Amino acid sequence: MRVARVRAYRQLQPFRRGHYAMGHVGSPAFDSLLVALDTDEGLTGWGEMAVISPAYAESFAAGALAGVGELAATLLGSDPTQPRAVLAALDAAMRGQPYVKSALDMACWDVTARAAGRPLCEVLGGRHGGAVPLYNVVTISSVDDAVALARELVAEGYRRVQVKVGTDPDADAERLAAVRDAVGAEIVLYADANGAFTTSRARRFLRATRGLEYTFEQPCRTYPECASVRPHCDRPLVLDESIVALDDLLRAHRERVADGITVKLQRVGGITRAALIRDVAVELGVEVTVEDAGGASLATAAVVHVGLGTPERLRVHTCDFHTWVSVDHGRGLPQRADGGQAPPPGPGLGIDVDVGSLGAPVLDVAV
Repeated sequence: MRVARVRAYRQLQPFRRGHYAMGHVGSPAFDSLLVALDTDEGLTGWGEMAVISPAYAESFAAGALAGVGELAATLLGSDPTQPRAVLAALDAAMRGQPYVKSALDMACWDVTARAAGRPLCEVLGGRHGGAVPLYNVVTISSVDDAVALARELVAEGYRRVQVKVGTDPDADAERLAAVRDAVGAEIVLYADANGAFTTSRARRFLRATRGLEYTFEQPCRTYPECASVRPHCDRPLVLDESIVALDDLLRAHRERVADGITVKLQRVGGITRAALIRDVAVELGVEVTVEDAGGASLATAAVVHVGLGTPERLRVHTCDFHTWVSVDHGRGLPQRADGGQAPPPGPGLGIDVDVGSLGAPVLDVAV
């Protein structure tokens, strides 16, 4: 089997609840790049890479499109059912730029599993349980709005809530306390700064929330800053934006900085490397969240499939991104049930992509 054609599409995916505000950046929508790898045997693999804002991370959809254009010649004629070999060829053709390769790697795995006639999680070698727990987000807002949204999320069936922090530590602490009071002790609560706190503000926030039960996620931008906060943190600490490669996990474990990690597919370069980091974390006894920086049905299906490869005792949660947005591109995901998301039952990612909803391709290269 060989790649005979590479297509790419852009899709703007507005948030269903309006503006999404974090501690240092906000956006009204995900900006998604979707890629299709058409093969000479009639199978097509799909991948997705979406960003919330170029100010959030070192990735942006227009950059991914340009990168895919550069890599198209490398892809054409390659065997997509050998994802690791394809990724090695992409790495040889372009140094770094993992977010550019993420959707391509995802599309290769989609083809591989479709060719095998099995769901991706099984082809990746592990299905632990039937669904991955889900969380949803209370963004930066007033206390009243935060409480109202938290109650709404719990009413929708979410059993895990992430509250965005990273502004004024006292205001953030007040919002977190109000959400905890509103949702009750049985709801798992995270406070996620997305790296927006300085070290001094992170310590202030910890002092102000000493009486609350929650997990603290990525308090500061850099790993050294987060490591300096660790001795002051008497609760679980999770690293997200600091986990870019396997070495970051190994360092965090060796230096006892992280109780858990969040692996975002596009940040590490796709499913191949995300699964490797996941598996090493499991061997080290580190809790794992597999998710991405945005998207709709394709991204959701991918993170659920990869997340199911984590044994349940170390699997944390993920996002049903396709329900966060008002524009989607496919069908196949089961409805959320019991606070969790099951993967599509079909082969590959299991998403039936509605190509008509995407408009004309912004890139179309064939042999």
